[in-house]
Amino acid sequence: MKIKVTDKSYDEVKNIEGYRYKTPRKQRAFWRMLIKTLSAAELRAVNFKYTNEGMDQLKNDEPCLILMNHSSFTDLQIAGTILADREYHIVCTNDGFVGKEGLMRAIGCIPTRKFITDTSLIKSMKAVFDMGGSVLMFPEASYSFDGTQTPLPLSLAKCLKMMKVPVVMIRTWGAYLRDPLYNNLQKRKADVSARVRYVLSPEDIESKSTQELYDILSAEFEYDHFREQVERGVKITEPFRADGLHRALYKCPHCLSEGSLFGKGTNVTCNNCGVSYELTEEGKLRVNDTEGKFEYVSDWYRWEREKVRQEIIDGTYRMEEDVDIMILRDLKSIYRIGSGRLIHTSDGFELTGADGELHYVQSGRASYSLYADYYWYELGDMICIGDNTTQYYCFPKNQGKAIVAKARLATEEIYKLTLDNTKRSDPKEK
Repeated sequence: MKIKVTDKSYDEVKNIEGYRYKTPRKQRAFWRMLIKTLSAAELRAVNFKYTNEGMDQLKNDEPCLILMNHSSFTDLQIAGTILADREYHIVCTNDGFVGKEGLMRAIGCIPTRKFITDTSLIKSMKAVFDMGGSVLMFPEASYSFDGTQTPLPLSLAKCLKMMKVPVVMIRTWGAYLRDPLYNNLQKRKADVSARVRYVLSPEDIESKSTQELYDILSAEFEYDHFREQVERGVKITEPFRADGLHRALYKCPHCLSEGSLFGKGTNVTCNNCGVSYELTEEGKLRVNDTEGKFEYVSDWYRWEREKVRQEIIDGTYRMEEDVDIMILRDLKSIYRIGSGRLIHTSDGFELTGADGELHYVQSGRASYSLYADYYWYELGDMICIGDNTTQYYCFPKNQGKAIVAKARLATEEIYKLTLDNTKRSDPKEK
């Protein structure tokens, strides 16, 4: 998938009027049938099947909030098939509208800014429910890097209290194994299935606290695709299954170097100390010449999180990269404005560029996570920061060494530590 890119100066871009809120359109059945038809061949290839649990509690024309775990583009094809008989509007990132706003709005999509407080999203959701439609949301907001769940915002539970509609969960299996984000859009052979479950009624939402609702939703999003692969006896035999795995497994557990690992073929190898881990057909990690530190990708990634957290606590965390910068202001194009410098510390992000004209600072408590992506629109690994008027897409010039996964982990841990410190200093926050 591509995105429209236009070269402009920073002066030209900052004077572009930002896009304005538009009320969602009613979704026509024609678009639902078209999406289902276009998805059929892909889902046949993965032997797609799904089951229902408790869905008899939901009326055919009753608006609901549909939540879904996010593994790959296949998720949209799954949703398009399961929900073909129900009006649904997908919450998706605003860059997905670039160059095709009319089409995206026609098929029922709602634009939002990832990991940025966006009150217009609440307004759009209310409008959809009022017109009798349902809303499909991927609350993790990003594809999984390591095959496990990404953090949910507490605001999601608060949103349930505001909307007062039933909550349905679509949980998938196999979509991550079929097309993991790290693997450069190379699809593998894997069966895909889903379960559609009625999770919360309006009465449940009314009677439970925000924290109770958050705990229920978090439990629905607990998964580990690599462990499930082993448990289900699924084999991924493609010889490229470890291509790009260093994007998630960036720190060597043996020599502790970063950016020296490289995933190619079936192995991820450290070019500093020489240790090499095989990603087996069964989904485990195996080392032949030395004692392995981890058996699963998720364990390695969790260890990286712990190391990042300790760096933040010790005051040693710092990422500094030369980057190419693109800016999103409207939905007509994304604008390439040249080069700059991106710095990330426990204080947050600082971006400079355009010969000193661009200077953007984002605090460490601005967001609970980070919009970071691999091979974004086939342009490269990317980190996105910004506010309600402008988003800055930063592409490290050294794509082989830059570690966008570490930046995302660090953002999450900085936010949690900041929140913990605030609660300790202010009893009202507890």
